[in-house]
Amino acid sequence: MILHPPDETALCDAVRAETRVLPFAGRTKPALSPSEGVTLLDLRALSGIVEYEPTEYTFTARAATPLRDVASLLAAHGQYLPFDPPLANAGATLAGSVAAAMSGPGRLRYGGIRDFLLGIRWVDGSGQIVRGGGKVVKNAAGFDFPKLFTGSIGRLGILTELSFKVFPAPEARQSIAITCPSLPDALEKIAHLSAQSWEVEAAEIFPGPPIRILARFMGDAPALASRINRIAASFGPNAELLSNLEAAAFWDPLNDLILTGTDSLSPLVKVPTTLHRLPALDAALTSIGAIRHYSMAGNLALISSPDAAALDAILSNLALSGLRLRGPGPVRPGIPNASLMESRVSSALDPLRKFLPLSTP
Repeated sequence: MILHPPDETALCDAVRAETRVLPFAGRTKPALSPSEGVTLLDLRALSGIVEYEPTEYTFTARAATPLRDVASLLAAHGQYLPFDPPLANAGATLAGSVAAAMSGPGRLRYGGIRDFLLGIRWVDGSGQIVRGGGKVVKNAAGFDFPKLFTGSIGRLGILTELSFKVFPAPEARQSIAITCPSLPDALEKIAHLSAQSWEVEAAEIFPGPPIRILARFMGDAPALASRINRIAASFGPNAELLSNLEAAAFWDPLNDLILTGTDSLSPLVKVPTTLHRLPALDAALTSIGAIRHYSMAGNLALISSPDAAALDAILSNLALSGLRLRGPGPVRPGIPNASLMESRVSSALDPLRKFLPLSTP
């Protein structure tokens, strides 16, 4: 069953009346909205900007506000969300992005969505409104609920309002592509990129073939033009300076979470990892024919494989855990049973068990 609460009051009533509930809005991550055994709550009516102070670099908006609407408003004032929230073009919302901890390539330099989230308002399992954090850039007393709810996938409460800080938009961006003979070579170059004082904004590994690193830089146009030429020259003839159009051919599909050889309906799992764990992960993914992409300088793997069971086994064997965004299979592949801490957090915030467990397979 799907309910369509028109406002926050109706949402509270629905939570109190139903046995178990799960919110949704944009449905750009369909694997996170299972319909079996729950009443789905369509939050699309809870949309719109509540407050925006360009001079304070903060805004507050309702949960189902589309990211593209936020981006348009901020752009009109020369501002943006530096963590590159994915799926904006597909209709992703603010709350959905927080609930799934969705950050894009810009997370490498600026931090992820949790680092820009200042405050939240949510409905708890008893149907009451609760607040955490604040609306301005300052230290807030008490428990850091905004960070707790980042990645909670609708299992701790239903977000209804969110406050973010934003940054001034860069004057110019420039990308270089570096072709690498092997994955170890690419990992070595990524580590070199990250260790320099070049202020790389984003660094992605496209496993290919050919294997490529795409690195993006930003800044004042004249200074950036001089800097980017020096950076490209340091990598020799395998580095290519890309035009804005050429760079968009790489960045745009990535922002839509469409890997090379896939489309918007292909299965997709995101897996936090580290640079030194990529060789073993890549070898295992190659063995099952999985399509993959390594984002944020090798700190996040995006994986598309129709064999959900094989992928689950690989992640379990490597002690990695993921989050399924599209396609059939466990929502959290590779993850073990719920920890005692997860159980206690769920019990404290949702004693009536109105929401799905955090460890829902």
